[in-house]
Amino acid sequence: MYFLCASNLIVKFADDTTVLGLISNNDETNYRTEVQQLESWCHDNNLVLNTKKTKEIIVDFRKRGHNNHLPLFIGSEAVERVSSFKFLGVTVTEDLSWGNHITSVVRKAQQHLYYLRRLRSAHIPRSLMLNFYNCAISSVLTYGFLVWFPSCTKADQQALQRVVKEAGRIIGTSLPEISNIFPTRCLRRVHSILRDQHHPARHLFHLLPSGRRYRSIQARTSRLANSLYPQAVRLLNSLPPSHGQ
Repeated sequence: MYFLCASNLIVKFADDTTVLGLISNNDETNYRTEVQQLESWCHDNNLVLNTKKTKEIIVDFRKRGHNNHLPLFIGSEAVERVSSFKFLGVTVTEDLSWGNHITSVVRKAQQHLYYLRRLRSAHIPRSLMLNFYNCAISSVLTYGFLVWFPSCTKADQQALQRVVKEAGRIIGTSLPEISNIFPTRCLRRVHSILRDQHHPARHLFHLLPSGRRYRSIQARTSRLANSLYPQAVRLLNSLPPSHGQ
């Protein structure tokens, strides 16, 4: 929330507000009620929702009826429905594929390779070039990594790895492969969750009676099976007992 004061005028701006709704049995009542409550709250607190900057995206994998959703209104204006949008730096699409996001980050990282080449031309020490790579290239390639990497395609992984390989060639050293970064970061995050008694995802990790392995998360689709938490459980179970707990 930002406040801009000019004389006696106070203008409030609220950015990046998100409403999520899980629709079951074609009943959108709770979702639309939540939007109405948000609109009422904004009105009561002297805020105006900018409908032109508000977007709606629907994730619906049903074979039938996925195009029968009624438009969403804020006041008398209909909210624009989009097939993709950028949320906190990650491009989300209605089919939860990550090709658009990876294309975007690869393009941005390739632009930063130009500056890495300039550093090499200036005979900057390798250690400093590695620092630049970690700060300006690797950080771009792996932003939101745990969310999208498990579900990206082999072609997407290869596109990411080509940038890493080119950066290593410029620096003159071997850099960690993009596929080897995920297990390390995933396990680091999972151990952090297991140490936090109040983490909302902690209930997903149940030790079996043996106390050595975690119960697998059941998944009816490959999309869910390849997502973060099922992958995390499989990684935990692949560790020696002393490291998995």
